[in-house]
Amino acid sequence: MDRAELSIETRNRLVTDVTAEVERFCRGHGSGLVHVFAPHATAGLALMELGSGSEEDLAELLGRLLPRDDRYVHRHGSRGHGADHLLPTLIPPSVVLVVVDGEVQLGTWQRIAFIDTNADNPVRRLQVTFVPG
Repeated sequence: MDRAELSIETRNRLVTDVTAEVERFCRGHGSGLVHVFAPHATAGLALMELGSGSEEDLAELLGRLLPRDDRYVHRHGSRGHGADHLLPTLIPPSVVLVVVDGEVQLGTWQRIAFIDTNADNPVRRLQVTFVPG
């Protein structure tokens, strides 16, 4: 088993593509599983197509599901921060992917997307663990 911690600069983006970082980590590891975990209470990981308008669609969806207003009991931080803490109930903080001969197995349009609605923290961490098969 091998483990690394990656630093991700979100620059206040909702969606950050972390596929290349995970692929780089897996190179040379053979076959097995890779577990990617976001150790944050306000972020998640998803497999989705990026660059085709999906980011804007996700932003619109999350805006409807988790409005940025003062309805939340959890109120510290920026306006609507309580919604940030609900995000991981919809988008889990981890993904597990198959790795074959050091290559992450993804569908044609799938990318590993780090989803973060919390604009108060522009630098995040990801824990990546390879488990040999």
